[in-house]
Amino acid sequence: MNLYARWVLMLTLVYLALTSNLELSNIVVGVILGVIVVLLVRPTTTGVIPRFGLGAAVASVRYVFHLTHVLLVSVIQVSLIVLSPSLPIRQGIVAIPSETETDLGLALGVHAITLAPGELVVEVDDDHMMYTHCLDATHAEQYVKEAHDLRIELLRQIVD
Repeated sequence: MNLYARWVLMLTLVYLALTSNLELSNIVVGVILGVIVVLLVRPTTTGVIPRFGLGAAVASVRYVFHLTHVLLVSVIQVSLIVLSPSLPIRQGIVAIPSETETDLGLALGVHAITLAPGELVVEVDDDHMMYTHCLDATHAEQYVKEAHDLRIELLRQIVD
């Protein structure tokens, strides 16, 4: 068994031990996460060598904080919409350019958007345009400009 396969197996076993869930879908998630980690770090027989430098690590931390902020704001907004007696939903589909060159950057961008309550990427075309369903599409252009610019800057620092 080669080195990368052993690392993926080890990381999958750690994930399964931490989640205490041996369903097939959870095993598949564990393998996928193991592959992602192996792609982000270069395992050797003596340890691991990160594939990115200090700048990418700082950008990764900033990205996590940015995602946390977006998630909290989205949860509050969706909760207010759902709890409102008039249910003021102004849904629509918004086209958001990913502006990343790599598939990993595109996947991280799609993941970040889909994580936020009230938003879901429904399609990505060949030009990396993400078509996103939003519960409140009235301020979509303003939201895309503010949130997307920071996310793209951080993703470029991390994966490009």
